[in-house]
Parts: sequence; C-alpha cells; structure tokens
Amino acid sequence: MKLKKKLAHIAPLIVATALTATACNASGTDSSSSADGKTVVKIALWNYKTTPEFKALIDGFEAKNPDIDVQPVDILADNYPDKVTTMLAGGDTTDVLTMKNVTDYARYATRGQLLPLTDEATKLDKASYSGLDDYDLDGKYYALPYRSDFWVLFYNKDMAGTTNMSKLTWDDYAQLAKKFTKGSGSDKVYGAYHHIWRSVVQAMSSAQTGGDQLGGDYAFFKDQYEMALGLQKAKATLSFSAASSNQVTYDSQLTTGKAAMVPMGSWWAAALLAEKKQGKNDINWGMAPIPQIKNDGKTVTFGSPTAFAVNKKAKNADAAKKFVTWASGPEGAAAVAKIGVTPAYTSGEILDTFFSVEGMPTDELSRKAMQPTTVQLEMPVSDKTSDIDQILKEEHELIMSGEKSVDEGIKEMDDRVRNEVQ
Repeated sequence: MKLKKKLAHIAPLIVATALTATACNASGTDSSSSADGKTVVKIALWNYKTTPEFKALIDGFEAKNPDIDVQPVDILADNYPDKVTTMLAGGDTTDVLTMKNVTDYARYATRGQLLPLTDEATKLDKASYSGLDDYDLDGKYYALPYRSDFWVLFYNKDMAGTTNMSKLTWDDYAQLAKKFTKGSGSDKVYGAYHHIWRSVVQAMSSAQTGGDQLGGDYAFFKDQYEMALGLQKAKATLSFSAASSNQVTYDSQLTTGKAAMVPMGSWWAAALLAEKKQGKNDINWGMAPIPQIKNDGKTVTFGSPTAFAVNKKAKNADAAKKFVTWASGPEGAAAVAKIGVTPAYTSGEILDTFFSVEGMPTDELSRKAMQPTTVQLEMPVSDKTSDIDQILKEEHELIMSGEKSVDEGIKEMDDRVRNEVQ
C-alpha cells in the first residue's frame, strides 16, 4: 500500500511553546567529528542495550566504513515518538532518525523535516523488499526500511505432531484449535491463543478481504470476529476477558505449553531464540504461513516495516545517507538476519542466514512462512488514522468481551467513524 497524495494534507501540529531537544548521545559530545578525526553520525533509536539489531547494524557499518563513528542517541521506547517530535520541532541535528512506524514517518515527511531519499530508493530492487512501498509519499521517499515484520502462525511442534500445518484456511485453523485443546482447570491446554490487540481480527480481515480500515464500513470484519468468538465459546482459546484482566502475555501461552498455536508477528522469533539461549524455555516451536480465508496458493498477511531517515538538519547528511543505504541493503539485511530479525531486504542468501541462527527452526514450512505473497500495512496512514484507530480499538474490546454482539459492534464502528471522524 502506498502513501498517496492525500498525506500531503496532513496538517502540521501547532507548537505553542518553544521545544528544546534534550536527547544525549552515548559519548556526550556534540561535535560533528570525533577526537581521532572520524565523521560522527548520530542516530536516534530506542532501548539500545536491549534491542540488539541496532548494535549489529552500527558495528557492521563501522567495520565497512572505519572513517565514520556512529553514535547512538538512546531514547526509551515508550517515549520515542514524542521525543523525536520534540527534537525535530526544536531544531535538533541528530543525523539519522529511526522511523518506528509509518504514521510518524508520514507526519515528519509532510512537515519537511526529513531529507529526500528518492534517488537512493529508485536504485533498489523493489521485488526484493518488503515494506518499501509504504514509504512512497506521492512518488518520493524520505526513509528506507531495514526490517519488515509480518504475522505468521507460531505453533508447538510437539503438540501438532504429524498434523499438516501448511495451507491452512481459517476454518481449518479453527478445527485444529478445537482438536488440540485438552485437559481442564490448571492443566488446561488451549488449541490456540489470540492476543487482545484489535489487529488480530481487524488488520487480518482488512489484509485478506481488501477492506478499508479508514472507510467507515466494517462489514468485512464479521467473519473473523465470528471465528474468534466461536473459539472462545468452544473454550478452545483463552477468553479475551481473562487475557485482558490477567494481563496475559502471548509469549507465556506458547512457551509454557498453554497454547498450541499463536498468530503473532515475526519479531517474536528473535525473542524466542534469546529466551531459549538464556534457558528460559525449551519449547519446540515452528512457524507456518498465517491461515487464509481461502486456499488459493497465496499467503496474504499484515505487518509493519521499520526504517531509517535522514534529518533535514543533519550535521553530516552524506555520511548519514551512506549509513541508511547500507543498513537497508543486502549487508544490513545480513547483519540483522544473523540475530533472528526479519530484514526488509530478502534473498535466498539472506533467508539462509536467518535460518542458520542457532535455535531457529530449519524445516521447510518455517522457511515458507517467512516468504508471504503480500504484506499489507497494519493500519493505513492518514490524518484520521489516530482517531479511527481509537474507535476501532474500543469497539473491538466490547465485541470480544461479549458486551456487544458482532453486528452491534460493527454498526457502532460504522456510525462513530462516519459521525465523529469523517
């Protein structure tokens, strides 16, 4: 999905007071060159110590470019979007900005706060990239993706046994969830676990039906809601209310053997590998393509890319562009694939690297899961996205908790989006 001309009309926020950026780089210096004469490139990112992809990219780039010193500007993940917004409004000169989501990217780009990267983007082999088109802003690019996460089906191989997990429809999935459910009370094992996020139902429905989450007509959600609620009624999955009130994590459901199947984003693979290496779980897990509405040989799913952009006020723009181009290319892809992170650029060689990570499932089905036919952006981007997202989230919770029927909830979504937002 491309960002169309309408994004050019996203209104800039009015900054009522002067904002001052306070982010500090790791070395504490504000110089554009280091003591040994290297060109300094500062990169805004989040949770540096616990997000290994950043270190992998920085180390890999510096090894290839010994004359450049890349210095992280480390920001707490929860504060990241607001912090970067404040930094840019205050004239901060941090060279590279990590685009945590496409919504923020569109806002910064349409405010003229990012340098164009269109020339760099046009040189890329688009057929080898997932998520690149999401940064197409009226034919121009202001960021390049280095990773692209999308939803697959994680499952417990021991529980699945010899079951064929390939080419599943949602009907097949529902039947398997009931089949895999066993026990009762504290020994209960569910066939599946659906996390409480609205995207589990709504973004999946949109991707596989072509329905528009911004359109104000949400009838296309109905089948997926009925499937999810049907599994709750059959007690083949933990109920939404129980998962929500008990703050259940999706990780715990698979790793403690409480659920046989969990639809989730590909980012989870790296976390599962890290946990296993630390001795926190010994689960025998695999991945399968996300189930489809119909079995037509294509795998359609949803996801979100992550990208790097260059600040329009960067002190070292040329070196910054060099880093962004390297990180989004084959060498950057190899660097993150080595730690089990899904790169935006994919090739047979990159997939081999990804699946050679210690502990990663090596079966053909897991490999197939990482090569979907189509990855739709999790939520379309416009100036109305935030308001509509909130409405859809509220109604999702009411439907899944049983406070509203599917029809009542969908009608309320239609009415509220049309009357309150459009």
